[in-house]
Amino acid sequence: MQHLPQTVPERSRRVDAPLGDLAARYVAVRATTLRLAEPLSDEDCQVQSMPDASPTKWHLAHLTWFFETFVLEPLESDFKAFDPRFRVLFNSYYQGVGEQHPRAQRGLISRPSLTTVKRYRAQVDERMQALMARAAAAGTLDAGLRNLVVLGLHHEQQHQELLLTDIKHVLSFGAPSATESMAYAKRWPIGAVQAQALRWFAHAGGLFELGHDPALDGDFCFDNETPRHRAYIAPFELASRPVNHGEFLAFIEDGGYRRPELWLAMGWAWVNEGPEGTPRQSPLYWQRRDGVWFTHTLQGTVEIDPHTPVCHLSYFEADAYARWAGARLPTEGEWELAARQLGPRALQRAHFADRGAFHPLPPITDARDGQVQMHGDVWEWTQSNYNPYPGYRPLPGAVGEYNGKFMCNQFVLRGGSCATPAGHVRASYRNFFPPEAQWQFSGLRLARDMDA
Repeated sequence: MQHLPQTVPERSRRVDAPLGDLAARYVAVRATTLRLAEPLSDEDCQVQSMPDASPTKWHLAHLTWFFETFVLEPLESDFKAFDPRFRVLFNSYYQGVGEQHPRAQRGLISRPSLTTVKRYRAQVDERMQALMARAAAAGTLDAGLRNLVVLGLHHEQQHQELLLTDIKHVLSFGAPSATESMAYAKRWPIGAVQAQALRWFAHAGGLFELGHDPALDGDFCFDNETPRHRAYIAPFELASRPVNHGEFLAFIEDGGYRRPELWLAMGWAWVNEGPEGTPRQSPLYWQRRDGVWFTHTLQGTVEIDPHTPVCHLSYFEADAYARWAGARLPTEGEWELAARQLGPRALQRAHFADRGAFHPLPPITDARDGQVQMHGDVWEWTQSNYNPYPGYRPLPGAVGEYNGKFMCNQFVLRGGSCATPAGHVRASYRNFFPPEAQWQFSGLRLARDMDA
């Protein structure tokens, strides 16, 4: 049976936090996941609303499976699985570990119960803390193991975002009208919002280094952010802020979903092959009643605010809107270049999940000196295919399945969203989804060539 290596190649040895800090972070991250599940009933946690989403119960169990399988099993001298059946039930896609329960049938896993899954989490957490305590006393926690624990925590943060996006999709089916909805949290934070004009900022381009830089991005990164490499970027302009709901509504009212010249061929087929064979006419979660547009949010169903960033767009919709606006989507290199120029302060001021809004918010600063909302609020589609960087090599063993095998038929998104945990993303972070995906908090920022 192949497992994650106990030592990770040198290019990943970037985690040097003291063991005590790592143990404390483990407790904090794991507690956050449980806190996100608290507003949900046992029934909520069981539902799988589509094959791309997973039940909350499955998320809670899979995240625990990761630590039991990849850390405890190789290192505990007296290892005994909490339940041997979990090895298959809660394996996501790691072929090197063994079989997996079919992804589209995760909602059919009625047993174990949610109570048992939480007991599973508690037992594995206790064992992980004991393991780290023993390693601290003996001085035996090597860089490879330390990096696996940190990888597991960032993996858990990714699933914290998925937990929110997946339960939002589940609760959208309990909305009988545009003014009634199953709300995850009722702390709607948006009051009166002032319009902010869209501005354009020029970037000279040139030869730049792209990818993870420990000095700029911190010690940790996923392997798909490496290796750092040189790339030429032509001069370009980037919009000051993401496209907002009001601007996208203008696209709809101008017949945007009925104009084939705006769409890629696959996108036009996707528009016309909508749910139950009905052509799509608006983004996911939008509803029109009595001439007013509403959208389903984790706070309930609310009237669309025209000045907040539009979200839940597929790549096809983002690309069509950019064409309609006389612009295009940025490349991921252009996006990273602009984000680097803003510095770390842009991350500190971002709207992430810790704000508790769980919905894109309007800009808090006027974009007079540069782009705003490059991080948080909405993931921003780029026109870049999700390909490996020059010189990329997947890590050996099952850990190599984490990112590398998905580098086909997907597009890169950048920046994080209102459901992303604070501290999880950085300027080099590469998210990726297929072009038809809508259930993530995905939006867009316009770009154009300098001679446009």
